[in-house]
Formats: sequence, structure tokens, C-alpha cells
Amino acid sequence: MKLPRDLTGDELLRGLRRIGYVFERQVGSHMIAKCVSPRPHSVTVPNHKPLKVGTLSAILHEIALQRGLSIEALLNEMKL
Repeated sequence: MKLPRDLTGDELLRGLRRIGYVFERQVGSHMIAKCVSPRPHSVTVPNHKPLKVGTLSAILHEIALQRGLSIEALLNEMKL
């Protein structure tokens, strides 16, 4: 599956909110989001326009691994 090429940090954060992540704080241009269910987890999302494909892939891979989903299922759940 191809990843979105024009996704911004804000749009990714909106998708993370749909699956239970909550914006915690921002340090410079990096936003930190936390999730407590199913296990406590935090992820750092750069507030860049657009996100680099490798950065997006790494973030999605980390979240998919944490939730036990494929990246395609995660993207569908996040509605990206």
C-alpha cells in the first residue's frame, strides 16, 4: 500500500486522535501525543508540511506494531 505523500503533521495528529491518542504538548516543531489504551504509548509527530515519507512510515510502523495491526488496517482506522 502506498502512503499518503502530502500529509502534514496536523493531519496525522487528527488521525491519531481518531484512534485514541491525545495531544500532550509541543516542543519546538514536534508534537507529542499519548495513548493509554491498550498500553501506554507516546509518539512524536513533527509539525512539518508535508511529512517526509520515511518519517511517516516510521511513525505508522511504530503505532501499528504497538496495536498489533498492519499499516493498511491502521490507515483505514485513522481514515487517512
